[in-house]
Amino acid sequence: MKFFVDTADTEEIRELADTGLLDGVTTNPSLIAKSGRDFFDVIKEICSLVDGPVSAEVAATDYDTMLEEGKKLAGLADNVAVKVPLTMAGLKTCSQLAKQGTQVNVTLCFSAAQAILAAKAGAAYISPFVGRLDDIGQDGMNMISDVVQIYANYPAFQTEVLVASIRNPTHIVNSALMGADVCTVPPQVLKQLVSHPLTDKGLAAFLADWEKTGQKIL
Repeated sequence: MKFFVDTADTEEIRELADTGLLDGVTTNPSLIAKSGRDFFDVIKEICSLVDGPVSAEVAATDYDTMLEEGKKLAGLADNVAVKVPLTMAGLKTCSQLAKQGTQVNVTLCFSAAQAILAAKAGAAYISPFVGRLDDIGQDGMNMISDVVQIYANYPAFQTEVLVASIRNPTHIVNSALMGADVCTVPPQVLKQLVSHPLTDKGLAAFLADWEKTGQKIL
């Protein structure tokens, strides 16, 4: 499974990139606004920090403007993946950009039916939002299971399942068990994956025993 981080905070991205665990980055208008910085400057900097795809989202809702925005974003760096909403205009834009060799991330997916359309449109990634479905009393992970199974039924589909709106490590583990290709994760949730009380307890015991030996490695 690949890990993308869902943020526009370049310091967080730099820190995580240094671990070797980061495969890409996703951003959205809300995250860019939170950064308080110029949109294009942020995207360019992020693209320089990671080798993998960096999702940059269009702001338009009509096809013609969305397509032009997508072309402009794709020109910012070789590893930009243009993010478009799962609307009819977004799918049409996805199809045109994909034909031109641009990676497209179709976002705001909330059903397996929508995911089928994104794959048909040639999306490189589909972003199903599990947390937001959980928020309204539905089981977001059921959607992931359905999408993974449907895509597996049709080898011609090359779209990767990029699980989004992740709220906790359990979402990540369940996504991996279901065979999802990517999880895009807030930095704090990604850092939670490394934590376990027994790891802390075991390390403390090892260090205490080592201290008793009076030896040093360096």
